[in-house]
Amino acid sequence: MIRAEGLTKIYGNNELRVTALDNVSIAINDGEFVAIVGSSGAGKSTLLYQLSFLDEPTSGELFFFNEQTSHLNQTQKARLRLNELGYVFQDYALLPELSAIDNVALPMLMQGMKHSIALHKGRQALQRVGLAEKIANFPSQLSGGQQQRVAIARAIAHEPHVIFADEPTANLDSASGRMVMDAFVDLNKEGQTIVMVTHEEEYARYAKRIVTMKDAKIILDQMK
Repeated sequence: MIRAEGLTKIYGNNELRVTALDNVSIAINDGEFVAIVGSSGAGKSTLLYQLSFLDEPTSGELFFFNEQTSHLNQTQKARLRLNELGYVFQDYALLPELSAIDNVALPMLMQGMKHSIALHKGRQALQRVGLAEKIANFPSQLSGGQQQRVAIARAIAHEPHVIFADEPTANLDSASGRMVMDAFVDLNKEGQTIVMVTHEEEYARYAKRIVTMKDAKIILDQMK
């Protein structure tokens, strides 16, 4: 589904030059649940941002369904992100003035979807993550774990090919973190492809494949 060949990402220059990714190659297949792990500064979030088209590599190539993407302009990449991919971040990124259902529906409305269809898909997505009874609640009326599940519902509502999650449990207590991970497991059982960055070994074990990074390289890639 997504294939990276020789990705390198360098920040700065001269004495301030930092290599965040060093000639990394990896393929993400349909239906996988992949956890990218490693210590702080290992390059795991940088890799996620490259694979999810949120950033551009200094060198190397990215392929989406075997199509080379380096020729895409910024508008085309933005359209790809909006229509084909889903994102979950550690800070939830919910709009406080919108209800749960409206937060979930908003990206679909941005795609040009009819309001009634976006709301219908939003309700289905909230039901899939166990929040059917919370659709009218605002973020301030939800726990951290519930807010993150709203963020997951928002990421899956438009039926993306891949969900990218960057430290989705970092701001949660253990119980809420497990609920979020259980939601990911259930979605993956339904066929959803998930790529997640985490520094927490407990949560990495929920994935079917664990990619370990160190010093901007992949040092281990193993199936469970």
